[in-house]
Amino acid sequence: MKILTTDPVGEPSKIFYRRCTVDLSSGKITMEEVPCRNLEEVLGGFGRSFQQLAKRWITTAYCDENPLIVNTGLLTGSNAMTGMRTYFSGYSPLKASSKGLPAAMWSAGSGKFGAKFKWTGLDELVFENRSKGPVYALIRDGEQGPHVELRTAGHLLGLTTHEKIMALQKQYENAHFAVIGPAGENWENVYMGAVALSTENQLRSGDDKCRFAGRGGMGSLMGYKNVVALVAQSRDRLPPFTDAVKKVNINVVRGGGSARLQPISRGGGGGTWAAYDVMQGFHAVPINNFRPQGNDLPDRLFRENVEKQYHIKSEACFRCGITCHNNIYEKNSDGSAGKYLAKFDYEPLNLLSTNLGIHDAGQAASLIHLGDNFGMDAISLGVTISYALAFNERHPEQPILNGATFGDYEKIRELIVQTGEGRLPAIGRGSRRLSESTGETAYAYHVKGLELAAYLPETNPGYAWAIAGGHMSMGTYGTLIREGKSDVESWVKAITQEKLNIVGFDMIGLCKFFDITKGIGTQMVVDCLKADLGLEVTAEALAAAVRRAFLRGLALELRQGYTKAEYTLPAEVFESPNPHIKLPRIATPEFFGELSKRVWEAFAPELEEFLK
Repeated sequence: MKILTTDPVGEPSKIFYRRCTVDLSSGKITMEEVPCRNLEEVLGGFGRSFQQLAKRWITTAYCDENPLIVNTGLLTGSNAMTGMRTYFSGYSPLKASSKGLPAAMWSAGSGKFGAKFKWTGLDELVFENRSKGPVYALIRDGEQGPHVELRTAGHLLGLTTHEKIMALQKQYENAHFAVIGPAGENWENVYMGAVALSTENQLRSGDDKCRFAGRGGMGSLMGYKNVVALVAQSRDRLPPFTDAVKKVNINVVRGGGSARLQPISRGGGGGTWAAYDVMQGFHAVPINNFRPQGNDLPDRLFRENVEKQYHIKSEACFRCGITCHNNIYEKNSDGSAGKYLAKFDYEPLNLLSTNLGIHDAGQAASLIHLGDNFGMDAISLGVTISYALAFNERHPEQPILNGATFGDYEKIRELIVQTGEGRLPAIGRGSRRLSESTGETAYAYHVKGLELAAYLPETNPGYAWAIAGGHMSMGTYGTLIREGKSDVESWVKAITQEKLNIVGFDMIGLCKFFDITKGIGTQMVVDCLKADLGLEVTAEALAAAVRRAFLRGLALELRQGYTKAEYTLPAEVFESPNPHIKLPRIATPEFFGELSKRVWEAFAPELEEFLK
């Protein structure tokens, strides 16, 4: 970015981001320096891309007028810890209103691709229209600035995400990669395609340790456009470390919301996997399509139990001290690591194991690994399969698909393979469409067409107002379980003020683990912007920009045909309360009705301006 001011709030037009627009139908490539219109555009990510998407009237995701926007955040590629994020935005093939109109959506991923992309000198890459044949985009830093070109990609078709990355690595040194898998290539029947981002660990070890931008099917949109991969080739361009940023990074590692994510050896809980232990105390771990049974089955996948059979190694992203990854290996006779199996994060681990009736760590690793290699969002994949299993449990005399039931590992594996290969649109197009086809929608666990993360909706009514995935764009998942808040007043405040701040991380380029409890409106972020970029901005101004970006996203949903009745939870939550959950029951029709009324009243004054 070109920064000609110290005041990004008062003088945003003196800050320019470099955008490359690629017309895939003609091959024309245009570079321009674009002045920012507000602080949201300065920060980047969806704060910028949603303003561009708001100018488009898109009635179907798979059309040439729907752009794919790839960008970074202001602190991507900086010395601020976790500053590695890349964002992929467009109108989603998966998330759509009841009127059938696609919703604006973004997906975020880590790995080192984002930093390399930023270091080429490019801030944003916009793909317009559609290529006639498969291509990949090569982005390089040159003497005159960033250079972008398209190259044919037929030789990459059919390869898994990991195979594509390793094939490209042989051709491009000092580069990182963003690719789709076979699922994205089969975009017509798979709406949940993810984008896989390469990591330093992956390229060094040869193990398939990708990170993923998974939510909303941006990998499928990339596949529709016939863009198979992105290559970012650049020298590392980290600025000199300042004392201020060093101090911030120490605080990130030791405090905030990241301390509990540290490895057990450092006094943490061992990454997001630790959520199993926390929630099982309340019998709130999703089992068999989000229906905990009050038993100890989830205990089998506690880390302490998995360690008895497998070697577990906690590892980190590029230059990050949080070390939240838990990579699972076969265990050699001497206890050392054998063959790499998979990475256990809470969401894919639960939704591709316990929630499918699978309680064996080896089988769980196999399913996670399979979904990753096909390049599918583990959340949407797992939740859609769990709906099919629940249907078959209810209708043993007339099962759907291959008749798979909870715990049937071989048949569940078959469903994943068929979906990834594009042969099973019933799963690949998501739980909403599948449930509408069966006529039984009450136990399809999605909100607004996007499958729920592995937190029970009974414990998180805030899901209804999340604009890009329940736990990553509305941080209310711990309001009941961790904070014990069960009154309407606290929940209104959480949804409309405190917990929407988490979405700001998908603007600025930082992982949410930077400070998952507060969002980007903190002194730590203020210090990083001052030290690394010379920008003077207050925590209050950052929080205000996040709020505007969130409300713009909410307004875009309403413009695309969502009714307020769609801002709700799966009907089963209200109709069939689960007696096994050891928490106050807040997901009642009465509680939710009052909550909904007051949330919309709180948003209405500001939302009106964005709706114009």
